[in-house]
Amino acid sequence: MFSPVWLILIGTAATLAATRIPRAVAAPFGAASALALFAIALGYVGAIGDGAAVVAPFWSVPSLGIAGGLRVDGLSLVFLLLIAGIGALIFIYAHAYLAGDPRLRRLVVVLILFMTAMAGAVTADDIVVLFVFWELTSLASFFLVGYDHENPAARRAALQALLVTGAGGLALLGGLIPIALAAETTSLSGILAAREAVLAHPAAIPAMLLVIAGCFAKSAQVPLHFWLPNAMAAPTPVSAYLHSATMVKLGVYLLARFNPLYQDEALWQTILAGFGIATAATGMAMAFRETDLKRVLAQTTVAALGTLVMLIGIAPELSIAAAVTFLIVHAFYKAALFMVAGIVDHETGLRDASALRGLARAMPLTALAATLAAFSMSGLPPFVGFVAKELIYEAKLDLGPGAAALLGLGFLVNAATVAIAGIMSYRLFFGAPTPTPNKPHDPPAAMLAGPIILAVLGLIAGLLPALLGGAFVEPAAAAILGRPAAVPLKLWHGFNTVLLLSAATIVVGVALYLAWGPLVPRFKALRVVDRYAPAAAYERGLAALITFAETCTRNIQHGSLRGYLRTLFLVLAIATLATLILRGGAAWPAADNLTDPRLLLFAAMLIGAIATAMARTAIAAVLALGLVGFSIALIFLTFGAPDVAFTQFSVETLMVAILAAALLRLPLRRTDTRSARQKLGDASVALLVGLAVALVLASVLATPFDPRLSLWFGENSAAAAHGRNVVNVILVDFRALDTLGEITVLAIAAFAVAALLRKGAAK
Repeated sequence: MFSPVWLILIGTAATLAATRIPRAVAAPFGAASALALFAIALGYVGAIGDGAAVVAPFWSVPSLGIAGGLRVDGLSLVFLLLIAGIGALIFIYAHAYLAGDPRLRRLVVVLILFMTAMAGAVTADDIVVLFVFWELTSLASFFLVGYDHENPAARRAALQALLVTGAGGLALLGGLIPIALAAETTSLSGILAAREAVLAHPAAIPAMLLVIAGCFAKSAQVPLHFWLPNAMAAPTPVSAYLHSATMVKLGVYLLARFNPLYQDEALWQTILAGFGIATAATGMAMAFRETDLKRVLAQTTVAALGTLVMLIGIAPELSIAAAVTFLIVHAFYKAALFMVAGIVDHETGLRDASALRGLARAMPLTALAATLAAFSMSGLPPFVGFVAKELIYEAKLDLGPGAAALLGLGFLVNAATVAIAGIMSYRLFFGAPTPTPNKPHDPPAAMLAGPIILAVLGLIAGLLPALLGGAFVEPAAAAILGRPAAVPLKLWHGFNTVLLLSAATIVVGVALYLAWGPLVPRFKALRVVDRYAPAAAYERGLAALITFAETCTRNIQHGSLRGYLRTLFLVLAIATLATLILRGGAAWPAADNLTDPRLLLFAAMLIGAIATAMARTAIAAVLALGLVGFSIALIFLTFGAPDVAFTQFSVETLMVAILAAALLRLPLRRTDTRSARQKLGDASVALLVGLAVALVLASVLATPFDPRLSLWFGENSAAAAHGRNVVNVILVDFRALDTLGEITVLAIAAFAVAALLRKGAAK
């Protein structure tokens, strides 16, 4: 059995290697990488059960309080097998689907990166590690959705997906931090073990809400569901991988992971159950407004994600088992149907469900895969979809009359699912053929392998429910509940209410299928949806944000150096004065020695400052400014700081020389073109800055002198740094890195000035 660390190492190495291999073997290489991860994950089966897990240290940084670590339990194992197994089929599919596309290698590289990030996210036992991989999936998704980057629609969809999931990521981070502070650890296992401390923390409820918001954004829950259908601008291999089995279920995964922490909280249950069923109903209703095959499937994915979230929210053991079973079922049939939709589009040149009929004669193997997957989607026996649907009904019935709304809406969602399954199978492949742009035929074996294998797996899993339950569902349910779960899966439960509901679902679903043609145009005609749906609010919000950004840029980045300086100095002066006034820091020192001749030096500084402001040329201003600097040096000298004074002399001399040399070579205007009003404004800003600085200095001088720091340096310079010159010791030893930084900045500035002078001389 390999350590989980190998999942990350192999994925990372494969990502790097894929950038160098020939395009022709890129997809097979990706498939081999996915199969390697799948083999490692398969090795954990048997070692995991009843809460057992395989753990490995990874990315631990104790000095930063990061516990690190990877952990594979029943829940992680289910996700790992889906990520790697379906990933391998997707790479094989992409090899044929995108044959001849010069961008195929780039797609494979990002897909492997995404697969690795997903594997890291579902095995992370540390919230920091989890968050890094979580965000990496969003970034990889951005590049994958925007694969066809020359298409404006693809760019918009990629940006929308990134903004929504990225905002969700920030919300998630905002929730994880207080949780970690309350638990005093970043370890996920440690957080779950510190349940009482986390729930007792004052920020427990806001943290929980932020975590839910982050997961909802990732898993397309109402009202953040709109990005998922738009992400269908991605090529079909991406849609089949990200938007059916993996990324969109990452939010569901994290909700399930945190379920042991919050499962007894009424607010947690209410939010998840309420938003989950609302998402399921919304997704299925929106599916009846679509005829594009991929968008139809995307809306049903939204509905499925809502069902999964609802099942986690209603909490009992049976509902969790139903959630895990449905998660597996959905991955099987939805990935298969996405690939079928891609095949139909690839081979006919159309993917409009309203314009396609009777493809079975020309595409018999594709029709077989679509029919098998649709049977599982409809919940027909003996497919595993039937097992999942029975479990879901049974879990809702166990809640009693209080769950009537969940049961009723869930029934309609299931019936609509049957209708959509009919669209994806019977309507496309049976009946009288319709003309298509391309002559239809079955695709190469590489494109058929994925949908057929997944559809057949749905049948095998339905025939062997006990094996599926014992090996995968029960260990995953135990991880979600935080305790052992014994929910044996069965294909046949006898003649009971659940079976009656299943039969009624099929009948109503068939009726909805027959009404699909008239219903779609009526649903499309509902303009209120286009006007007030969350997608419209997103567009309006984005447009307002862009307008605001343009306004800010226009007013702030106006291109005037004088304007930038004016703004900077004005903000500095106002902030300083406001702080002094509001915090009561302004004070004036006692003036008890006004006859000291050293005051003349301050008068010299004042003269230099006035001369600088009144100078007619830049050179004159620099020379006048030098008078200020030399006066400061003389003040240091007369107040007993000769070393600082000589440093000031040197700096001032160099500055005057360099500025003068630079100004002589720069093409500056010889005359001041400012208007009188501009000059008055600049003078006002200058006076305000001078007032602020003078007030700060006066306030400092009014503060009683605290000699502790001076005494400390005096006592420790020789003892700690073996130096008798205190100033030198401070610069070289106590402020060593700070001094090095200053020297570096001065050196960079000197190089820049030298380059500027050289360029000026060349001209």
